[in-house]
Amino acid sequence: MTKAPTRERLLDTAAEFFYRDGVHIGIDALCKAAGVSKRSMYQLFDTKDEVMAASLDRIAADYETRLLPPAGDGRSHYERVLYVFEQLDAASETDTYRGCPFVSTAFELKDPEHPASVVARRHKQSLTDFFQREAEQAGIADADLLAIQLTMVFDGAGARVVVRAEPLRGMARRTAEAVLTASGWNGGGQ
Repeated sequence: MTKAPTRERLLDTAAEFFYRDGVHIGIDALCKAAGVSKRSMYQLFDTKDEVMAASLDRIAADYETRLLPPAGDGRSHYERVLYVFEQLDAASETDTYRGCPFVSTAFELKDPEHPASVVARRHKQSLTDFFQREAEQAGIADADLLAIQLTMVFDGAGARVVVRAEPLRGMARRTAEAVLTASGWNGGGQ
């Protein structure tokens, strides 16, 4: 079996460490775990900040694939939105779930201009955009506000899992349904 290229090993290890242990892990520990010399890391990236941003970008596609329903899957727009919350409920049942990686990173950094915060914000916006598209396609009035509310439910539910150290047990979907109902979206044929 061939060893993954240096850049990929470094980014995969960084994504795992930053998610599990936080963004303040040292470069020495990161490089050692990835089997990459510090010299090699600095040939690939100018700073640890760039490594953090690139590692978030690297996990985004997989994260989105696990979270969002496949295009053209036959679900109604309503059920497509709720699918996201079902995935969150399921993820919360695992021992490895530590909340949304984008929220975790931005929260730890507390610097909206940090390269990793910029990446996190872009990917969080992608989820909000998904909710807005589904609501617009279903003909929901004020789809942009609803999308923001759904993102807040998603982020809050993820934070609850971390703070309470217990799974959601379907609470994310039920809360999202309540928000959809309050917006006038009952799922009937939409």
